[in-house]
Amino acid sequence: MTADRDDDALSWAGDDDPTLVTEAHAATGPQRPKSEPALAAGWRVVGRPGREAADGETAGDGTAAVDSEPAQLSSIALVLHGIVGGIFLLYAIGWLVAIGRDPFIPADLVGQFMYRLGQWLAVLAAPLWFGAALWVTRGAGSVRRRLIAFAIGVVVLAPWPFILGAG
Repeated sequence: MTADRDDDALSWAGDDDPTLVTEAHAATGPQRPKSEPALAAGWRVVGRPGREAADGETAGDGTAAVDSEPAQLSSIALVLHGIVGGIFLLYAIGWLVAIGRDPFIPADLVGQFMYRLGQWLAVLAAPLWFGAALWVTRGAGSVRRRLIAFAIGVVVLAPWPFILGAG
């Protein structure tokens, strides 16, 4: 066997392509000058590449640095959000059942309208509370406040007519 045939087994067609640069070649080969990427008119670069700004830190021109990703919930918090969402969904169903069992009908038209409006608001209160608690406590680090808001909603919005068997 010749040395040329042995080397053929270790090479691929196109290995001598100058546009392909491996890490080993980049470290030992000629260095290309790094140029700034061209930006469209009206755009400017804020900060330096490869560096993340700390909370409250501003970029060099005084603009606030923006986090690229919001913080993720832990597994326990995510499971608790699902459980509480299910409880609020059951509360809405409980209020629907309680409304179906309610025999009371006010005599006047305005009284009937207001009574039915109150019943539908009772049905919608639990899902609206869940959404409002998520929206109000959407900032980073507010999982504890969100869970407290959920706990208050679980106690306050319980379908007591359904639970007590009224009707």
